Amino acid sequence: MKYFDTHCHLNSPQLYPKIEEILQNCKEKGIDLLLVVGYDYQTSLLAAEIAKKYPFCYAAIGIHPTELNSLVGIDEDQFYTLLNHPKVVALGEIGLDYYWVKDIDERNKQKEWFIKQIEIANRYNKPIIIHSRDAAQDTYEILKHHRPMKGGVMHCYSCSSEMLPLFLELGLFIGLDGPVTFLNAANPKEVARSVPLDRLLVETDSPYLAPHPYRGKENTPLNLPLIIEAIAKIKEINAEKICECTYSNGKKLFHV
Repeated sequence: MKYFDTHCHLNSPQLYPKIEEILQNCKEKGIDLLLVVGYDYQTSLLAAEIAKKYPFCYAAIGIHPTELNSLVGIDEDQFYTLLNHPKVVALGEIGLDYYWVKDIDERNKQKEWFIKQIEIANRYNKPIIIHSRDAAQDTYEILKHHRPMKGGVMHCYSCSSEMLPLFLELGLFIGLDGPVTFLNAANPKEVARSVPLDRLLVETDSPYLAPHPYRGKENTPLNLPLIIEAIAKIKEINAEKICECTYSNGKKLFHV
C-alpha cells in the first residue's frame, strides 16, 4: 500500500533534526508522499526548503491564527510569492483558534487574517488547510462567504458531526488524525463513520497527536497506518481501500 500523510510538521524543532532518518523509514514503510505544513514565517520557509530538497515532500505555507505576529516586520508580499513554487501546493495552516485566544480583539484579528489568507490563496490558485478549534460557527460563516476557489481541507476535523454536512457542502475535504484512534473519542469516530470516502484525507499532524497506543508521545508520519486502520475498522472497510482513497484524494486536492 502507498500512503499520503497530508499534514505533518517535519519542519518542527522536534522532528527536523531527525528528518533524514524519518524520511528513510517512511520510504521503507510505503509512506511515499508527505505534505509539510508551515504555521509561522520561519516554519513556512523551512517547509518550502524541505519540499525543494526531497522529491516526495511537498509544502504548505501560511500563518496559524495563534502565530500572526510572526509576520511583523516581514515583507508579506514577498513571503506569499513562495506559492509560485511548484512544490508549494497549498496555503496553510490558517483559520481560527478560540481555545487559546479569548480576547475579542484578538479573535477579530484572526478573522481578518483568515479572510485575507483565503483571498491570497485564491489569487495564487491554491487550496487551503484550515485550522479550526472551538470556532466552528465562525469558521463556517467565513468559508461560506469567502469561498476558497481551489477547495481545501478541514485539518484535524474537531467540529461536531452535525456540522459535517455543512463543510462538505462547501466542497471541503475532511482530515482525520490520531484522535480517531483514541479510545474515548466519540466525535472523531462518528465523523469517520459519516464522511464519504471521496472527501476523506488522513494526517498525522506529527509531532503532535500521536495515535493510540502512543498517545502522549512524539508522533511521526510512520504512525499513519494506525490512523488508517482505525478508520477502516469504524467504516467496516478494509484498510487497503481507505489507503487507496485517501492517497488519491490527497493527490487530487493538492495536485501532486
